[in-house]
Amino acid sequence: MPKQKASKTAPVAAPVGGALKIKQAAKYLGGISQITVRREIERGHIKPCRTLRHLLIPVSELDRWLTEGQS
Repeated sequence: MPKQKASKTAPVAAPVGGALKIKQAAKYLGGISQITVRREIERGHIKPCRTLRHLLIPVSELDRWLTEGQS
């Protein structure tokens, strides 16, 4: 039986209590662009975790942004 390749448009499964990189966060937020996620970070609407080398955004922060609206 041949293996099936994962779809590139598959939804991002958020790790429980985890954080996502910019690309993953963009997909999690409904497929918005990575640039939009970076702009929202610059504007202070999304607060990433800056303690590591990579910008990581907690899933709880993304959920908060979605429920409060994208103003």
